[in-house]
Amino acid sequence: MTSILEPARPQPSTTHDVTNQPPPLAPYDASDDVALLEGLRREGAGWAEADLRRLGERAGGAQAQEWGDLANRHEPELRTHDRYGNRIDEVEFHPAWHELMRVAVEEGLAGAPWADERPGAHVARTAGGLVWGHSEAGHGCPTSMTYAAVPALRREPELAKVYEPLLTSREYDPGLRVPAQKRGLLAGMGMTEKQGGSDVRTNTTTATPTAEPGLYTLRGHKWFTSAPMCDVFLVLAQAPGGLSCFLVPRILPDGTRNPFRVQRLKDKLGNRSNASSEPEFDGTVAWLVGPEGQGVKTIIEMVNCTRLDCVMASATLMRKTLVEAGHHVRHRSAFGARLLDQPLMRNVLADLALESEAATTLTLRLAGAADRAVRGDAGERAFRRIATAVGKYWVTKRGPAFTAEALECLGGNGYVEDSGMPRHYREAPLLSIWEGSGNVNALDVLRALTRDPETAEALFAEFARARGADARLDAAVARLRDDLREASPVGARRLVERMALALQASLLVRHAPPAVADAFCATRLAGDWGHAFGTLPPAADLNAILDRGLPGGGVWPGAGVPGGGVTRG
Repeated sequence: MTSILEPARPQPSTTHDVTNQPPPLAPYDASDDVALLEGLRREGAGWAEADLRRLGERAGGAQAQEWGDLANRHEPELRTHDRYGNRIDEVEFHPAWHELMRVAVEEGLAGAPWADERPGAHVARTAGGLVWGHSEAGHGCPTSMTYAAVPALRREPELAKVYEPLLTSREYDPGLRVPAQKRGLLAGMGMTEKQGGSDVRTNTTTATPTAEPGLYTLRGHKWFTSAPMCDVFLVLAQAPGGLSCFLVPRILPDGTRNPFRVQRLKDKLGNRSNASSEPEFDGTVAWLVGPEGQGVKTIIEMVNCTRLDCVMASATLMRKTLVEAGHHVRHRSAFGARLLDQPLMRNVLADLALESEAATTLTLRLAGAADRAVRGDAGERAFRRIATAVGKYWVTKRGPAFTAEALECLGGNGYVEDSGMPRHYREAPLLSIWEGSGNVNALDVLRALTRDPETAEALFAEFARARGADARLDAAVARLRDDLREASPVGARRLVERMALALQASLLVRHAPPAVADAFCATRLAGDWGHAFGTLPPAADLNAILDRGLPGGGVWPGAGVPGGGVTRG
């Protein structure tokens, strides 16, 4: 019998042994996406593939993933005054934010494409965003606005001469200083006000001309101005000649601070790493961009660019969460088999992979149209005008449901903050809200059809490229022609949804393998689908879809069972 004074013999401990949990995803290659790489080449930017692959490895690396986590856990803080009581209106960010920004700017994800004469430069930037966005979403806001500011600023050549070389720079140079003395600039935008939101024509901020031509002073309060640490802002205000666009620098050429009083930072659902603010203007110096009274017309090119980036960011979020879900089910077992080998889980993943490929393919097609429109292609300009609004409406609408389903693939693990999935889930609704909510974009499509008939011609010319390849697509396009004759605001969402699905289907029919195109047309066009992801019909070739859609393929030992198709590996 053992004495109570004798030390107890160590017993094997099993309570904290970790089993049946996936290893960390990072490092992984965020560019390991067949649809992305094929779209890059098809849209004229194949020359950027080596850089994209390098960026993909960096985005999926442990360091970049940690930067994304740190930037969201340590949120930006507003400092309105210094220790002496001087008004400074500065926002402090965690060092991880600056690292993310530095890489994004150096990799040409801000204004750089406007200084790159190579065909496909804008496509390469969009593809880079689809990859680097795997690291973190919030810092994509200032890079997007900087990219979008350049074409609007070109409406005033003298201002563009000063600021464009710095906005297109690949050097990240944070800190508020005289813009002309910096190595690179970031741009923001201030359009919405609390009484009107997207209805910017109701803005009450006033612009008073000074004795110097083109120079004004502003007075008013903006409601949603993201990234207040940017160097310059494009702002809408009421001038004597009507709503006009102005350039507002934070620091004036003489080194003094321009009145830009940040009242507070928004406490947002997601996008926590990015500071969104309410600035107040009172005697704020501003330069007119474009003619008085043409503020919306001047800034609309900026909106087209940022809307494309909303589509891109939503497609990125889909891909990121699909990769996370695929990694989890590859390493997790339940009910006697890996989750990846469970037929119903494969249906869910294949359905998500279809949605992700459709979003990525459409994003790159829109980027290709933008690139060719910049280079003078009138047909692509008309297509871009309508298709970007269509894509913005639909792809961003799909994001929240997609992200929720991907999160559910992880079960309870996905509901825990340190999985990263809750952060993605909170981010998802944002892309549908920013740059015009769903209703604004749906009505904008109707406006384009009415005011610019060539947009409808361009859209149906795009559909015609796939004519005869799939009867379900042909029928959907024919219905669309009938729908356009009776288009009305009350049915705008329904119409735009059908446009988006037909557009995605036409792209997949032309460019994706038959298994992908057939499953998409059967479900999204012909209605052989349920109301949730994971309801693909029995005839869908799940293996072929997963082999293409998941990094490393969807290898499954169960070949020969319904929906099995041909197994690789």
